[in-house]
Amino acid sequence: MSVVTAILVVLIVVLSVTYFLYRSVQIVPQASAQVVERFGRYRRTLEPGLRFLVPVADTIRATVDMREQVVPFPPQEVITEDNLLVYIDWVVYYQVTDPRRATYEIQNYVQAIEYLVSTTLRNIVGGMDLERTLTSRDEVNTDLRDALDSATGPWGIRVNRVELRTIQPNRDITEAMEKQVRAERERRATVLQAEGVKQAEILRAEGDRQSMILKAEGEAKAAELRAGGEAMAIKKVFEAIHEGDADSKLLSYQYLQMLPKLAEGEANKVWIVPSELGKAVEGIGGAFSKMNVPGQGGPADQQRDVPAAAETSGEPGRPAVPRPASGPSSPAASAASREQDRATHTPRPRRLSPADVLYGAEDE
Repeated sequence: MSVVTAILVVLIVVLSVTYFLYRSVQIVPQASAQVVERFGRYRRTLEPGLRFLVPVADTIRATVDMREQVVPFPPQEVITEDNLLVYIDWVVYYQVTDPRRATYEIQNYVQAIEYLVSTTLRNIVGGMDLERTLTSRDEVNTDLRDALDSATGPWGIRVNRVELRTIQPNRDITEAMEKQVRAERERRATVLQAEGVKQAEILRAEGDRQSMILKAEGEAKAAELRAGGEAMAIKKVFEAIHEGDADSKLLSYQYLQMLPKLAEGEANKVWIVPSELGKAVEGIGGAFSKMNVPGQGGPADQQRDVPAAAETSGEPGRPAVPRPASGPSSPAASAASREQDRATHTPRPRRLSPADVLYGAEDE
């Protein structure tokens, strides 16, 4: 019995020593810290590595992760300044800087951070309208980080960043915003299309202007060349007329021949007689008058010689009538003399006036 008892005692002592050695040796992982209490009171904080504890007296209260943590939070309802309801969810990046304070100053710092972000976010977004809330995420993130960092400092926690992941308005507001965006896009498309049409019209007008300028220059050059050609033709005609020594009678006759051509055309309703017409007619009338004046060798002189010859020699088949002697005579004798003159003398041609020539009296 003594041997068995001795063996049991030895085993108990070995097991006790092994247990105490196991409890006294503690390996702390990297980027972690352990809060040690001795008889229920904070004793120290163990750093990463091999550490020794007093068995039974020292206990590990908490193991704290010293790395930066990322915690997402569920969406929260937030009302904007213009009384619109939006749902916002966010992500908080934090890091424990003091394990002792994180263990003793706050019971659950993750939940505390969630509530703190929720209340702070309601205060910040409540002072903004919806449009500013949607377009000012950086401003909201900065305000949240500053508010959380000042509040979590006594807890031994540093908030590095707060990011708003989603800002989702309710369904009605979303549909209204989609309509607004669609209308804005249609407006921009209309403006761009109008600008395109405007530029096209400007380019087309510029092209038309350049085309008209070039066409006008071409027509001006052609008219200049045509005028030069006509001037040369008139010059040659003028030289030919002077070389042919044309008199005023020919020129007046040519002028009268050109007058009917002035009235040609269906659009001519009123024809104004040129002032030079009287001079041309007078010229032609003067030419005809010279032909009928006695002593100029015209037909009048030739016809006047016929009665004299008839009186002297007599015409065949007709008896010669003696001319009555000069002196006073009775009315009956005068009438008989006039009848005899009509029967024996050739009628004297009358002098044509310019009006007779113009209206065709010479044809009669």
